[in-house]
Amino acid sequence: MSARPKKHYGQHFLHERGVIERIVAAIAPRPDDRIIEIGPGEGALTLPLLTAAGHLTAIELDTDLIEPLRARAAGVGELDIIHADVLKVDLTALANGGKLRLAGNLPYYVSSPILFHCLAHAAAITDMHFMLQKEVVDRMAAAPGSKVYGRLSVMLQLVCGVEPLLRVAPGAFRPPPKVESSVVRLTPLPQARCPDPALSAKIDKVVRAAFNQRRKTLSNALRGLLDADAIRATGIDPRARAEDVAAAGFVTLARHVTSDSLQHGPNLADNASQ
Repeated sequence: MSARPKKHYGQHFLHERGVIERIVAAIAPRPDDRIIEIGPGEGALTLPLLTAAGHLTAIELDTDLIEPLRARAAGVGELDIIHADVLKVDLTALANGGKLRLAGNLPYYVSSPILFHCLAHAAAITDMHFMLQKEVVDRMAAAPGSKVYGRLSVMLQLVCGVEPLLRVAPGAFRPPPKVESSVVRLTPLPQARCPDPALSAKIDKVVRAAFNQRRKTLSNALRGLLDADAIRATGIDPRARAEDVAAAGFVTLARHVTSDSLQHGPNLADNASQ
Protein backbone atom coordinates (compact mmCIF):
# COMPACT_ATOMS: atom_id res chain seq x y z
CA MET A 1 0.00 0.00 0.00
CA SER A 2 1.40 3.40 -0.99
CA ALA A 3 1.90 6.10 1.61
CA ARG A 4 -0.11 9.30 1.46
CA PRO A 5 2.35 12.15 0.73
CA LYS A 6 2.46 14.73 3.52
CA LYS A 7 2.40 18.34 2.39
CA HIS A 8 4.15 19.66 5.50
CA TYR A 9 7.16 17.47 4.68
CA GLY A 10 7.12 18.55 1.04
CA GLN A 11 6.79 14.93 -0.06
CA HIS A 12 6.66 14.06 -3.77
CA PHE A 13 7.44 10.38 -4.28
CA LEU A 14 9.43 9.48 -7.37
CA HIS A 15 7.91 6.58 -9.30
CA GLU A 16 8.93 6.73 -12.98
CA ARG A 17 11.13 3.70 -13.65
CA GLY A 18 13.13 5.25 -16.49
CA VAL A 19 14.13 8.24 -14.37
CA ILE A 20 15.07 6.01 -11.44
CA GLU A 21 17.27 3.86 -13.68
CA ARG A 22 19.07 6.91 -15.05
CA ILE A 23 19.74 8.27 -11.57
CA VAL A 24 21.09 4.95 -10.35
CA ALA A 25 23.27 4.68 -13.48
CA ALA A 26 24.65 8.18 -12.80
CA ILE A 27 25.49 7.25 -9.21
CA ALA A 28 26.99 3.91 -10.31
CA PRO A 29 27.01 2.44 -6.78
CA ARG A 30 29.68 -0.10 -5.87
CA PRO A 31 29.75 -2.69 -3.06
CA ASP A 32 32.43 -0.79 -1.14
CA ASP A 33 30.52 2.53 -1.20
CA ARG A 34 29.21 4.14 1.97
CA ILE A 35 25.95 5.50 0.57
CA ILE A 36 23.71 7.82 2.57
CA GLU A 37 20.26 8.52 1.16
CA ILE A 38 18.48 11.63 2.41
CA GLY A 39 14.69 11.29 2.49
CA PRO A 40 14.18 7.81 0.99
CA GLY A 41 10.39 8.08 1.01
CA GLU A 42 8.89 4.88 -0.33
CA GLY A 43 12.26 3.52 -1.43
CA ALA A 44 12.15 4.19 -5.19
CA LEU A 45 15.90 4.91 -5.17
CA THR A 46 16.69 3.02 -2.00
CA LEU A 47 16.02 -0.46 -3.32
CA PRO A 48 18.03 -0.29 -6.57
CA LEU A 49 20.90 1.42 -4.72
CA LEU A 50 20.71 -1.25 -2.03
CA THR A 51 20.70 -3.99 -4.66
CA ALA A 52 23.88 -2.63 -6.23
CA ALA A 53 25.79 -1.68 -3.08
CA GLY A 54 24.53 -4.33 -0.67
CA HIS A 55 24.26 -1.87 2.18
CA LEU A 56 22.92 1.65 2.62
CA THR A 57 22.05 4.16 5.32
CA ALA A 58 18.85 6.19 4.93
CA ILE A 59 17.99 9.34 6.89
CA GLU A 60 14.22 9.70 7.19
CA LEU A 61 12.23 12.22 9.23
CA ASP A 62 8.74 10.77 8.65
CA THR A 63 8.16 7.99 11.18
CA ASP A 64 5.30 6.54 9.13
CA LEU A 65 7.63 5.67 6.26
CA ILE A 66 10.30 3.85 8.23
CA GLU A 67 8.78 0.42 8.89
CA PRO A 68 7.24 0.04 5.39
CA LEU A 69 10.66 0.88 3.91
CA ARG A 70 12.38 -1.60 6.20
CA ALA A 71 9.90 -4.27 5.09
CA ARG A 72 10.48 -3.52 1.38
CA ALA A 73 14.24 -3.78 1.89
CA ALA A 74 14.08 -7.14 3.66
CA GLY A 75 16.19 -9.63 1.71
CA VAL A 76 17.54 -6.95 -0.66
CA GLY A 77 20.49 -5.81 1.43
CA GLU A 78 21.56 -4.29 4.72
CA LEU A 79 19.53 -1.13 5.33
CA ASP A 80 20.23 1.11 8.31
CA ILE A 81 17.58 3.79 8.88
CA ILE A 82 18.31 6.87 10.95
CA HIS A 83 15.14 8.61 12.15
CA ALA A 84 16.24 12.24 12.15
CA ASP A 85 16.19 15.62 10.50
CA VAL A 86 19.28 15.55 8.23
CA LEU A 87 20.09 19.12 9.30
CA LYS A 88 20.81 17.74 12.76
CA VAL A 89 22.92 14.79 11.57
CA ASP A 90 26.71 15.09 11.90
CA LEU A 91 27.72 13.70 8.50
CA THR A 92 31.42 13.84 9.33
CA ALA A 93 30.85 11.68 12.40
CA LEU A 94 28.73 9.34 10.30
CA ALA A 95 31.62 8.94 7.84
CA ASN A 96 33.79 7.76 10.76
CA GLY A 97 37.04 8.67 9.03
CA GLY A 98 35.91 7.44 5.63
CA LYS A 99 34.03 9.06 2.77
CA LEU A 100 30.29 9.21 2.13
CA ARG A 101 28.34 9.25 -1.12
CA LEU A 102 25.09 11.18 -0.66
CA ALA A 103 21.92 10.80 -2.70
CA GLY A 104 18.35 11.89 -2.36
CA ASN A 105 15.18 13.49 -3.64
CA LEU A 106 15.38 16.55 -1.39
CA PRO A 107 12.28 18.33 -0.06
CA TYR A 108 12.23 21.47 -2.19
CA TYR A 109 11.17 23.81 0.63
CA VAL A 110 14.34 23.04 2.60
CA SER A 111 16.79 22.13 -0.17
CA SER A 112 19.12 25.14 0.26
CA PRO A 113 19.67 24.59 4.01
CA ILE A 114 20.40 20.91 3.29
CA LEU A 115 22.90 21.85 0.59
CA PHE A 116 24.73 24.24 2.92
CA HIS A 117 24.70 21.61 5.66
CA CYS A 118 26.32 19.12 3.28
CA LEU A 119 28.90 21.72 2.23
CA ALA A 120 29.95 22.06 5.86
CA HIS A 121 30.86 18.35 5.76
CA ALA A 122 32.33 18.31 2.24
CA ALA A 123 35.68 16.94 3.45
CA ALA A 124 33.90 13.71 4.41
CA ILE A 125 31.98 13.38 1.12
CA THR A 126 33.03 11.84 -2.21
CA ASP A 127 30.03 13.06 -4.19
CA MET A 128 26.36 13.98 -3.98
CA HIS A 129 23.51 13.22 -6.37
CA PHE A 130 20.39 15.19 -5.57
CA MET A 131 16.97 15.73 -7.13
CA LEU A 132 16.06 19.39 -6.77
CA GLN A 133 13.79 22.01 -8.21
CA LYS A 134 15.16 22.86 -11.67
CA GLU A 135 15.47 26.56 -10.92
CA VAL A 136 17.65 25.73 -7.89
CA VAL A 137 19.96 23.59 -10.03
CA ASP A 138 20.08 26.41 -12.59
CA ARG A 139 21.26 28.76 -9.83
CA MET A 140 23.78 26.25 -8.54
CA ALA A 141 25.42 25.87 -11.95
CA ALA A 142 25.04 29.50 -13.11
CA ALA A 143 28.03 31.42 -14.46
CA PRO A 144 28.84 35.08 -13.75
CA GLY A 145 26.68 37.41 -15.80
CA SER A 146 23.63 35.18 -15.54
CA LYS A 147 20.49 36.60 -13.96
CA VAL A 148 20.28 33.54 -11.70
CA TYR A 149 23.94 33.69 -10.60
CA GLY A 150 23.94 34.39 -6.88
CA ARG A 151 25.09 33.44 -3.41
CA LEU A 152 24.18 29.77 -3.87
CA SER A 153 26.18 29.64 -7.13
CA VAL A 154 29.31 31.16 -5.57
CA MET A 155 29.34 29.25 -2.29
CA LEU A 156 28.74 25.90 -3.98
CA GLN A 157 31.22 26.43 -6.79
CA LEU A 158 33.99 27.33 -4.32
CA VAL A 159 33.64 23.91 -2.71
CA CYS A 160 32.21 21.61 -5.40
CA GLY A 161 32.10 20.87 -9.06
CA VAL A 162 28.46 21.28 -10.16
CA GLU A 163 27.13 19.10 -12.98
CA PRO A 164 23.42 19.11 -13.95
CA LEU A 165 22.57 15.61 -15.20
CA LEU A 166 18.94 15.36 -16.26
CA ARG A 167 15.64 17.18 -16.20
CA VAL A 168 12.63 15.45 -14.71
CA ALA A 169 9.02 16.28 -15.56
CA PRO A 170 6.38 16.67 -12.83
CA GLY A 171 4.63 13.46 -13.91
CA ALA A 172 7.54 11.38 -12.60
CA PHE A 173 6.30 12.06 -9.05
CA ARG A 174 3.27 11.34 -6.90
CA PRO A 175 1.75 13.88 -6.48
CA PRO A 176 3.23 15.87 -9.38
CA PRO A 177 4.95 19.05 -8.17
CA LYS A 178 4.08 22.34 -9.83
CA VAL A 179 7.64 22.78 -11.08
CA GLU A 180 10.19 20.93 -13.18
CA SER A 181 12.96 19.09 -11.39
CA SER A 182 16.59 18.31 -12.14
CA VAL A 183 19.20 15.87 -10.92
CA VAL A 184 22.60 17.36 -10.16
CA ARG A 185 25.98 15.86 -9.27
CA LEU A 186 28.13 17.73 -6.75
CA THR A 187 31.75 16.65 -6.41
CA PRO A 188 33.70 18.26 -3.55
CA LEU A 189 37.00 19.77 -4.66
CA PRO A 190 40.27 18.69 -3.02
CA GLN A 191 40.61 20.40 0.35
CA ALA A 192 43.76 22.18 -0.81
CA ARG A 193 41.63 24.08 -3.35
CA CYS A 194 38.97 25.10 -0.83
CA PRO A 195 39.16 28.21 1.37
CA ASP A 196 40.23 27.63 4.98
CA PRO A 197 37.57 28.19 7.69
CA ALA A 198 38.78 31.67 8.66
CA LEU A 199 38.70 32.85 5.06
CA SER A 200 35.37 31.10 4.47
CA ALA A 201 33.72 33.29 7.11
CA LYS A 202 34.95 36.39 5.28
CA ILE A 203 33.85 35.03 1.90
CA ASP A 204 30.38 34.30 3.26
CA LYS A 205 30.06 37.84 4.63
CA VAL A 206 31.24 39.44 1.37
CA VAL A 207 29.00 37.27 -0.81
CA ARG A 208 25.95 37.87 1.40
CA ALA A 209 26.53 41.64 1.33
CA ALA A 210 27.15 41.74 -2.42
CA PHE A 211 24.06 39.76 -3.40
CA ASN A 212 21.82 41.20 -0.71
CA GLN A 213 21.88 44.39 -2.80
CA ARG A 214 22.77 42.87 -6.14
CA ARG A 215 21.56 45.88 -8.16
CA LYS A 216 24.04 48.14 -6.38
CA THR A 217 27.69 48.51 -7.31
CA LEU A 218 30.19 46.60 -5.19
CA SER A 219 31.47 49.81 -3.59
CA ASN A 220 27.95 50.50 -2.30
CA ALA A 221 26.95 46.92 -1.47
CA LEU A 222 30.19 46.20 0.42
CA ARG A 223 30.21 49.47 2.36
CA GLY A 224 31.46 48.71 5.87
CA LEU A 225 33.52 45.76 4.63
CA LEU A 226 35.60 47.22 1.78
CA ASP A 227 35.84 50.70 0.37
CA ALA A 228 36.27 51.50 -3.32
CA ASP A 229 40.06 51.73 -3.07
CA ALA A 230 40.31 48.34 -1.38
CA ILE A 231 38.09 46.78 -4.05
CA ARG A 232 40.15 48.40 -6.80
CA ALA A 233 43.34 47.04 -5.21
CA THR A 234 42.07 43.51 -5.85
CA GLY A 235 41.86 44.20 -9.58
CA ILE A 236 38.05 44.29 -9.49
CA ASP A 237 36.15 47.37 -10.64
CA PRO A 238 34.26 48.83 -7.64
CA ARG A 239 31.54 49.89 -10.13
CA ALA A 240 30.88 46.23 -11.00
CA ARG A 241 27.90 44.39 -9.58
CA ALA A 242 27.89 41.09 -7.71
CA GLU A 243 26.62 39.12 -10.70
CA ASP A 244 29.71 40.18 -12.69
CA VAL A 245 32.23 38.69 -10.23
CA ALA A 246 33.44 35.10 -10.59
CA ALA A 247 33.62 32.89 -7.51
CA ALA A 248 37.43 33.31 -7.36
CA GLY A 249 36.93 37.08 -7.35
CA PHE A 250 34.97 36.88 -4.10
CA VAL A 251 37.87 34.96 -2.55
CA THR A 252 40.20 37.80 -3.57
CA LEU A 253 37.84 40.39 -2.11
CA ALA A 254 37.53 38.42 1.13
CA ARG A 255 41.32 38.35 1.56
CA HIS A 256 41.24 42.16 1.84
CA VAL A 257 38.55 42.23 4.54
CA THR A 258 39.98 43.06 7.98
CA SER A 259 38.88 41.27 11.12
CA ASP A 260 37.51 44.53 12.48
CA SER A 261 35.31 45.20 9.45
CA LEU A 262 34.18 41.58 9.51
CA GLN A 263 32.94 42.06 13.06
CA HIS A 264 31.30 45.44 12.49
CA GLY A 265 30.23 45.11 8.87
CA PRO A 266 26.66 44.69 7.58
CA ASN A 267 24.44 42.34 9.60
CA LEU A 268 22.65 40.30 6.95
CA ALA A 269 19.86 37.75 7.24
CA ASP A 270 20.45 34.32 5.76
CA ASN A 271 19.01 34.08 2.25
CA ALA A 272 20.43 31.21 0.25
CA SER A 273 18.21 32.03 -2.70
CA GLN A 274 20.06 35.27 -3.46
